[in-house]
Amino acid sequence: MLVSDAHRFLFVHVQKTGGVTIDGLLRPQLPDARSLDGMTRHARLEQILTAEPGLGDYWIAGVVRNPWARLLSWWSMVERFRDLAEQGAPKAQAFLSGKGFLAVVAREYADFESFVLRGTHERPRLQTPQVAYLTTQARRADFIGRQETFDADVATIVARLGLPPVPQVPRVNASAPRDHRDAYTPHMRDRVAEVFAADVEAFGYSF
Repeated sequence: MLVSDAHRFLFVHVQKTGGVTIDGLLRPQLPDARSLDGMTRHARLEQILTAEPGLGDYWIAGVVRNPWARLLSWWSMVERFRDLAEQGAPKAQAFLSGKGFLAVVAREYADFESFVLRGTHERPRLQTPQVAYLTTQARRADFIGRQETFDADVATIVARLGLPPVPQVPRVNASAPRDHRDAYTPHMRDRVAEVFAADVEAFGYSF
């Protein structure tokens, strides 16, 4: 997450939706940018507001993504680290030997199919709809952008904060473009629809 008290702004970072790009774009322009001690950068809005209730009065923004494309992007990151590790990259090898989420996924799931079909049963992070990151019983993010309209939605956030326009939004930590529909079997497609039904309903996504 990213907080700017001067701008009364809170950005909630949902995994694999462009949050690293947004964070990298905004922090240099927000001298007071901060995170919350003891929380991961992917903390949910409910966790953030429980820790610091006053942030509920700030302008809150986040970004979501087609859930089928999002899971494929997540798996593509795992594959990228695997390839780098096999090529002898020390940082990738050290990363994959650790206990973090991607390291565990890389060790326990041999392919995208097992990542989707088993992972969404076994890993809480892969079971959580994006809307759960951006809503509480009493509060919802004021602006929810979409990865599919990323540049325009980043421009909306930048304009809201009164920052200079960004001629071209850089891409950080992005996977190579792929048509997610080519990567799914019918069973995998239906499993994602089941797990992320709340996102499908809230944001109108379809396969």
